[in-house]
Amino acid sequence: MPPTVFIVSDCTGITAETFAHSILSQFDQKFRLVRVPFVDSTEKAHATIAKINEAVSLDGRRPIVFTTLVDSASNEIVQRSNALVLNMFQTFIEPLELELDIKSTHAMGRVHQNADTDEYKNRIEAINFSLAHDDGQNRNLSDANVILVGVSRSGKTPTSLYLAMQYGVKAANYPLIPEDFERGRLPTPLLPYREKMFGLLIDPQRLAEIRNERRPGSKYAALENCRYEINEAEAMMKREGVKWLSSTHKSIEEIATTILQEIRLERPSYY
Repeated sequence: MPPTVFIVSDCTGITAETFAHSILSQFDQKFRLVRVPFVDSTEKAHATIAKINEAVSLDGRRPIVFTTLVDSASNEIVQRSNALVLNMFQTFIEPLELELDIKSTHAMGRVHQNADTDEYKNRIEAINFSLAHDDGQNRNLSDANVILVGVSRSGKTPTSLYLAMQYGVKAANYPLIPEDFERGRLPTPLLPYREKMFGLLIDPQRLAEIRNERRPGSKYAALENCRYEINEAEAMMKREGVKWLSSTHKSIEEIATTILQEIRLERPSYY
């Protein structure tokens, strides 16, 4: 049995889970993750302890608990469980209080209580924009912060949505098709927006594998055709001065971060 890891939070648990993934990825070991969100009362904290201690009996070893509980009473309850409890808020907030000489709010779910803020509304607007401008749809690109270009299945759509969801970036994506390569130039709707464009390329072998999952045995998925499209797309990007990267071995997070840096889009401030 892989070690059991509990993600315990008084809200969604996204913060705790993201941190846990970052830490656990350093170990060449599989883990069984158990999410316990919305632990916003001492009663729920006691119920969480029961789950944790039950895992001890089932696994024959102490589980690991990542927690972002803010309430001190709930924290004390979870700390009494038979587990390695890693309290991220205590680890970071208490030293920051001393350094800044101010007390933190100790408010539950504060990072997610932003439905009425401009930042949150911008993210929703950006998501709607990216969905409306997916795969060359709605070709009014003047409002886009970035336009991702590349051949079909090179990672444009997931990257666009990640940029919108995480950073409120209005990201459109536009496919390069064989007709564009035959004409030897960028599609006409893209020509006024070179400074907003960023290209995604991918290894032809990997592209063929992805396309074969969608259209097995087709010319679209043939390795020779994938090589042709990638070679032509790369040549076009170099000729037109479009910055690009290969998405083959990069995560969505890495691709998005590179794009933010390359096109000088600032990440939001935290306050």
